[in-house]
Amino acid sequence: MDHADIVRRAAALQAYIHDMRDGTGYAGPVDIVCHSVGTCITRYLLEVMDGTARKERVRQMIGLGPPNNGSSLAELFHDPLMGGKIIDRLTGVFVPKGFDPAGDVIVQDVRPASPAMHKLRSAGIRPDITYRILVTANPWKSPDFFSLFEGKTWDLDSDGSWQKTWDGDGIVTHRESQLPGISLDILPAGPDGSGDLPPPDQYCHINLPKNPVVMDRILQYLTQPVP
Repeated sequence: MDHADIVRRAAALQAYIHDMRDGTGYAGPVDIVCHSVGTCITRYLLEVMDGTARKERVRQMIGLGPPNNGSSLAELFHDPLMGGKIIDRLTGVFVPKGFDPAGDVIVQDVRPASPAMHKLRSAGIRPDITYRILVTANPWKSPDFFSLFEGKTWDLDSDGSWQKTWDGDGIVTHRESQLPGISLDILPAGPDGSGDLPPPDQYCHINLPKNPVVMDRILQYLTQPVP
């Protein structure tokens, strides 16, 4: 699956869910927790592949820092002036050595104008599923939040220009995570990690799955009845 696109990964997720149901005998609704592009993969299964049939019984989908509207960073990788510098800066942290965005099928799928993103936008969200979108922000403007970008997140403006914002997790902006009619659950980083809060860098995209504040919010959603 290393070189599989969103469509193939969504099919693999569906097969896994079916295998688990067959093995456990459980046929009821499930909750799915996803990180980053994993949310797009899950949504592709639920909204595109199963959108009209609705055979997949899902109570709620919880997405952490998802590029639901496509990734500005994936587009920035292809910028002839800035792409190489951005890739060099992220090498060994977010992308592997020798990373080639043109040959990465997932990067191609999360570009805003890709066929996969178009199908997700066209399908729309499902009314029978509760969507939770957890994101983080850097309101204290700490450079330690994601030091490779001085604490900010790259964003592609509507006019095609690049800018950086504090409203993101270093990799994905709030605008990219937004879904129609779904409120973002924003967990802001503290100024220095004092008290009971984790340090600012634990709120960046890469560390979301191990941030205790994020995990507590997920457990809250998993154990409470949905509206």
